[in-house]
Amino acid sequence: MTSINDETLSPAPRVTKTEGDPAGWLGNVNATLRSGAVFILLAALLLGFTAAEPAFANLGNLMSILQAVAVVAILGAGVTVTLAVGGFDLSIGAIAASSVMAASYAMIVWGLNAFATVPLVLAFGALIGLVNALLIVKLRVPDLLATLSMMFLLSGLQLIPTAGRSISSGLILPDGTTATGAYDPYFLLIGRSSLFGIVPISVVLMALVAVTLYVLTERTRIGRLLFATGGNEVATRLAGASTTHLKTLAYVISGTLASLGGIVIAARVGRGDVSSGGSLLMDAVAGALIGFAVLGKRRPNVLGTIVGAVFVGVLLNGLTMLNAPYYTQDFVKGAVLVGALALTYGLGRSTSS
Repeated sequence: MTSINDETLSPAPRVTKTEGDPAGWLGNVNATLRSGAVFILLAALLLGFTAAEPAFANLGNLMSILQAVAVVAILGAGVTVTLAVGGFDLSIGAIAASSVMAASYAMIVWGLNAFATVPLVLAFGALIGLVNALLIVKLRVPDLLATLSMMFLLSGLQLIPTAGRSISSGLILPDGTTATGAYDPYFLLIGRSSLFGIVPISVVLMALVAVTLYVLTERTRIGRLLFATGGNEVATRLAGASTTHLKTLAYVISGTLASLGGIVIAARVGRGDVSSGGSLLMDAVAGALIGFAVLGKRRPNVLGTIVGAVFVGVLLNGLTMLNAPYYTQDFVKGAVLVGALALTYGLGRSTSS
């Protein structure tokens, strides 16, 4: 019989690197590159685009980049939380688009003001997240199927109240009457105003979401349990944690953040556009997955998601300023995602082997 002793359980002895050992030096360099690769590439992009087009480094342009990626980053943060529990939310784009329509309908048709509309729309997103969670944790529907079904349901549901029309002042309703409401000016401030005339409010909201979720996921017991659920749900349950409640929390957060993104879009555009939110899902997922490469964490993390969204935003803005064809943008985003993940996992494997 093979016995297990302390010697068996002890880790393999670490090789002490001498001062002149090139292997140790190369290992440190590889570790640094792996953890800071995205930041190094981001700095290279900023310098390269600035050298090619000096207007790129203008403060107004940099703020416009952050404003452009704010919604994607907020939605990506929601995706990150569901990834932490081992799930995946495909409905965030549809929730955001439905929230745009819901906010517009509430003000234009029902005549509500901003202070009633914003909580109502956020509650709508939380409710959709709760329904997703019930399908997944109670009915045992696989997360991809549950959220995909919700995506299709919302995509059709948002068109029914207006018979497929976009919502704006003077909307003709299906019964032939004309809506008399209008967008509340206070609501429009969310998407069109800036703090101190410099930082757009949407960027402030993105920062608040990032800090709040970072503290929740990285600095609290709930955050540790969220990741534990995604790592080993059975072990987490046996340890006394309610994985049902944790998964429900994750999807409610995701739905609420998707609605917040929809509110920002509605406030920026000033109308309920039926085509809004078309590419939000893929952009948010791209940001969340690129975030795996940030600081070499190789797992979902909120700050990595924000950095990933900003990275893509800088890249696309720079290409636009250099008059790159618009039809190359999806290719560029795909190439960046492949490169970031290959760098993270490929280099990580080579250094550990």
